Amino acid sequence: MKGVDTIKLTNRQEEILQIVKSNGPITGKQIADKLSLTRAALRPDLAILTMAGNLDARPRVGYFFNEDREMVLQAKKFVQQQVANFKAHPIVIQKSTSVYDAIVQLFLEDVGTLYAIDENGYLAGVISRKDLLRTAIGNKNLENLPVSVIMTRMPNIIMIKPEETLLEAANKMIINHIDSLPVVREVDQMPHTYLVIGRITKTTITRAYLEISEQ
Repeated sequence: MKGVDTIKLTNRQEEILQIVKSNGPITGKQIADKLSLTRAALRPDLAILTMAGNLDARPRVGYFFNEDREMVLQAKKFVQQQVANFKAHPIVIQKSTSVYDAIVQLFLEDVGTLYAIDENGYLAGVISRKDLLRTAIGNKNLENLPVSVIMTRMPNIIMIKPEETLLEAANKMIINHIDSLPVVREVDQMPHTYLVIGRITKTTITRAYLEISEQ
């Protein structure tokens, strides 16, 4: 038997939800009148919507739209989404790039994190805005200093794979106090070697949640 979370609502049930959402609290008779139905004909739909948690019913008051239920369903849709569906284009530089050029690239692309790759195109390190700022303060030799000196290297890079969920991405960023994750694919036959295929940021996750909520 399907759980109430997976019940597909009929057009009439969707219409009932909109009526209650706009007019609640509202009695069963008032809903029936708006749909030109008898209360007996409407009763099974109201029972399904109440059982599923879409509506709350209170004696002598009427039916209420369950706002908490809608928020829970939106949250479930959000956390189940895969990173692959929302990843952005990664901004990558060679690990031999100078700190000066990395700072220029950071501002030109308007991002908070750069991903350094080696001569084979594999992920070698991560450079944050904070890393560059810390290095730039009091350092006059930025054009001769490669980012490989200041970047976070493997195996300390926090990353995510495209099949993982947005919830997992959010957890990794919160736990590790970072703003961005490289989305990576492991290279066949080469353990702990990765290609950068995207990026996920806190802004990406916020935008994804808004898109899902609007749907």
